[in-house]
Amino acid sequence: MIQVGCPHCHALNRVPPEKLAAGGKCGRCHQRLFVGKPVALDQSGFGCHAVQADLPLLVDFWAEWCGPCKMMAPVFEQAAQQLEPRIRVAKVDTDKEQQLATQFGIRSIPTLILFRHGKELARTSGAMPLPQLLLWVQQNS
Repeated sequence: MIQVGCPHCHALNRVPPEKLAAGGKCGRCHQRLFVGKPVALDQSGFGCHAVQADLPLLVDFWAEWCGPCKMMAPVFEQAAQQLEPRIRVAKVDTDKEQQLATQFGIRSIPTLILFRHGKELARTSGAMPLPQLLLWVQQNS
């Protein structure tokens, strides 16, 4: 069984690997486990997806005022549609979640970090086109 965090209530759900592509619903809130969009994470939900869940987690650390972050937003949305359910895609607003930004040493935005079981696998900064993003994820996951 694979542990998958719910994008709505952040509860952990066990999903058989062969049924991962079919999605499934959360046992707690009964909403879909995969929505094809980045999950907005805060301090309380971060651990569920980054540490406890079995799926790799791709996080975009961004801020509302950041021009390159705004350029990257539609690319990141497209990436979520293509990467789920193999990889959970999430966003962390560094202005609202300053503790997470400090914890991971975010110095420039957008910064993308790929996690698996709480460990940082790879990091890159700056906006990039979708093909480059997908290649980066493939090479590092």
